[in-house]
Amino acid sequence: MKAQAVLENPEASEAEVNAAHAALTKALEGLVAKPGDTTAIKTGDNSLIGTSIALMSLSLARILYFKKEKVLK
Repeated sequence: MKAQAVLENPEASEAEVNAAHAALTKALEGLVAKPGDTTAIKTGDNSLIGTSIALMSLSLARILYFKKEKVLK
């Protein structure tokens, strides 16, 4: 009997609950780690964070420079 069916049955007997528990325990113990590639996941994101930060820094420097020039006039 499937564990989900036992869970949804409010009148399930103790034997059914124990059988479902045993089946789930056996299934969990039977799981094995799948060997595979452990390299980084390819998300398709090719953005260059360093370039973005450099451009933002230059933009901020330019804004501050022109604000300073405006104050001095």
